[in-house]
Amino acid sequence: MSNSRLRPETIAAHALKSTDESTGAVAPPIYPSSTYARDENYTPKLRENYIRNGNPTLWHAEDAIAALENGKGCLLFASGMAAITTLLETVPQGAHVVAPDVMYYGTRDWLKILEQRGRITLTLFDATQPGALEASIKSGKTDLVWIETPLNPTWDVIDIEAAAKAAHKAGAILAVDATATGAVTTKPLELDADIVFHSATKYLNGHSDVLAGALVTGALTQRWAEIATLRTKIGTPLAPFEAWLLTRGLRTVYLRYRQASANALAIAKHFERHPRIERVLYPGLASHRGHAIAAKQMTDGFGGMLSLLIKGSLEDARRFCTLLKVIVPATSLGGVETLAEHRKTVEGPQSPVPDNLVRISAGIEHADDLIADLEQALAKL
Repeated sequence: MSNSRLRPETIAAHALKSTDESTGAVAPPIYPSSTYARDENYTPKLRENYIRNGNPTLWHAEDAIAALENGKGCLLFASGMAAITTLLETVPQGAHVVAPDVMYYGTRDWLKILEQRGRITLTLFDATQPGALEASIKSGKTDLVWIETPLNPTWDVIDIEAAAKAAHKAGAILAVDATATGAVTTKPLELDADIVFHSATKYLNGHSDVLAGALVTGALTQRWAEIATLRTKIGTPLAPFEAWLLTRGLRTVYLRYRQASANALAIAKHFERHPRIERVLYPGLASHRGHAIAAKQMTDGFGGMLSLLIKGSLEDARRFCTLLKVIVPATSLGGVETLAEHRKTVEGPQSPVPDNLVRISAGIEHADDLIADLEQALAKL
């Protein structure tokens, strides 16, 4: 059976391929070499001969992620922000960029810096308002529409297909931050997005031990070639050991993601009408305002990310995180361990996030233990 006919779970499980051809090893070697010898004709033996251009371990990981996203190519970077800033470097001077006002704060902050420098013009739209995205796009001026779905940390959902249609009509491209869906439950390229971004630190790796970013393209365009060139010139490809760890993590992404989704749904349902919780934000709940769109484009679970609005002040929400015993009070998401984060503290006083919002990244523990831990922390407030 050809790889094109294999189901994605199988592709992920075989991310390290079958065996190393030279030794038969099931796990292939790591290639840490910074440079590679040329042959007798002074021709590179590989497609590149210097680590800043790439190496076999990196290409292995990139091929696996491209296959999971049904993309034409993948580029891995030393961090998620390295990937994002490289993509933004391809926006022409003074061109217009559209993005949601609530999203991963690192991206939002960098967009604002670029706007302040006069590098781009920027419109941030309210994703909860119907038609806001379309109204923000300027035909002939907007170069890039950047969306995130579900949105971090409110987990509102944006219709990718509708966003792509609006972007393309105006002559722009659509890039989708799909970190929260882990290349498992949403396939943005199949919904007409042009580029998919992942903080590969999160679900793709899944073990809280790698810093990485990924861009996947639906077409091998001139812009994609420019991104690849910029990565080489700036010097931000993912290092070999991290690429190997990332590929190892990919092998279990479907198992991990589905367990995290089941745990998140169990937590969301348990606390949806809890007397100490103002509101639960999770697209898997029928009460969530984006549930219908989520059900349409999240085809394999609603993910492991949710937020709890604690009844109380900023200080109450922050203290709640420190009272947890099983759940770890830490930044990040997508690992096997459950994390809780007081988002306002992390983002700072200018953040649009509610003071009482606690972001939960559900891991793969037993759901009853997680619910009991949340209950005991609420009881102590």
